[in-house]
Amino acid sequence: MERSISIRSVLLALFSGAMLAGCTLGPDFQRPNVAATSDFARADHAEAPSRPVEATLAPQWWALLGDPELVALESRLATDNLDVQAASARLLESRAGLRIAGAELYPTLTGAASYNREQASPNGIVSLLGTNPVGAQPESANGTTAFGVSSLPGSSGSPAYNLWQYGFDASWELDLWGHARRGVEAANAAMQASAEERRAVLLSAQAELARDYIELRATQTLLDITNQNLALAGNSVKLTRLRLTEGVTTTLDVANASAQVASIEALMPPLQTRRDALINALSFLLGEEPGALAQTLADPRDIPSLPAQAPIGFPSELVRRRPDIRRAEAQLHAATAEIGVAQADFYPQISLSGSLGSQSLQLSSLGDWASHQFVFGPSISLPIFQGGRLRGTLQLRKAQQQEAAIIFQRTVLQAWHEVDDALSAYDAEQRRRDHLKEVVQQDQLAFAVAQQRYREGAIDFLNVLAVQKDLLNAESDLAQSQAGAAVNLVTLYKALGGGWETAFPEDSSAVEHTGSMPLKTVGTATNGSAPQ
Repeated sequence: MERSISIRSVLLALFSGAMLAGCTLGPDFQRPNVAATSDFARADHAEAPSRPVEATLAPQWWALLGDPELVALESRLATDNLDVQAASARLLESRAGLRIAGAELYPTLTGAASYNREQASPNGIVSLLGTNPVGAQPESANGTTAFGVSSLPGSSGSPAYNLWQYGFDASWELDLWGHARRGVEAANAAMQASAEERRAVLLSAQAELARDYIELRATQTLLDITNQNLALAGNSVKLTRLRLTEGVTTTLDVANASAQVASIEALMPPLQTRRDALINALSFLLGEEPGALAQTLADPRDIPSLPAQAPIGFPSELVRRRPDIRRAEAQLHAATAEIGVAQADFYPQISLSGSLGSQSLQLSSLGDWASHQFVFGPSISLPIFQGGRLRGTLQLRKAQQQEAAIIFQRTVLQAWHEVDDALSAYDAEQRRRDHLKEVVQQDQLAFAVAQQRYREGAIDFLNVLAVQKDLLNAESDLAQSQAGAAVNLVTLYKALGGGWETAFPEDSSAVEHTGSMPLKTVGTATNGSAPQ
């Protein structure tokens, strides 16, 4: 008895010491240090009227364009866009993966109950116990009579019997080397990467919607310009026909004027097709069927105007705001944690297991204390020869971490390039737009003079046609440049990472907010702190 107690004390001490000595293998993740520039150099040297300034960047950056219709569409995007919904579903998947990984830290407990009607083979191992003699009357097992009465095997075999049992099995692998803890760390980092991927999808959808909306308004403006020039061309046809009846011109002028009308009319179908395609693109972004927004967007609006100042945040915030950089950092974290998982596989695995239950040949005695049975004890497994699999896995994890670190560096560098390019393009397009405004003004004056000189018979009608073509091209270029400047502002805010978004709540059924817009998740999730 004392010996038994001594053995138990020694085992308990050994396991307690192992738990206390438990460590977490592998490198600990350190957030990369990223050197940030002191300021946005392009913003300091901007010459255009709408100047980027280092100031807090609002989450609803599209409101700076001053278009209520655009704001209304953006407010629907986060909940209605199918790509965002799919990204939300992937986030729920990663959260479920984290919960699965976390279960490795806890013991497992299972319960089972069964009833079996059994009969042993007379030629099997039960024959060593003895069977009924040949010719003896077989009896049904009742839990009180043995299988056989003779000491030698016979042909009658053992009778059938009932077996009732129930019990509980428990097991717990001691996480001495941090295998499970590193797995949870990797799963948590993967969940963070999935959350950043959702933000990236949302930001891309927001920017795409804003671009499509601006291009739609630009296309409608081009249609309006074309209609205005078509009306001018129609007046020229009337004028040339009037002068033909007066005998002061020839049919050549009438033909040239009519050709000008047909040429302008030919511009209409592609613009109408482009308008319809953009409305469908906006409908698709909001998860609507083709043409669903036709009535809402049918009335032309001015191209969204630029703000006097465009707040672009601060250089030190760029790395922490852009979702692709945050995703790359989370992926580097996951790859680092996986090294610890691979290293832990080299060490012994110690588990505690046991079972407690009851077994009886009669249901009436199944609950008796004499029917109880139990098994308890530790087990250990040690990898001795794996054919190089463990070393190969560790080398793979280290190489994957190196790749993730390089991708992180590349993502950060690409972000700075995109911001610099966007700032340059935003300033340059505004300066081009201002020059085109001057061109339009001069072409309008030239066209008015040309028409007057033609009425007076001072110039040929071909001069009028040439000036009108220049005016149409200049007005079209100006509208496209105005839209291009607004699109470049959208591109700039996408490069900056959009507005700041709060982290996702731990509760997967909760709702995230970007500014004041609710973002719905897809599917349902079970809450609770107890592992299952």
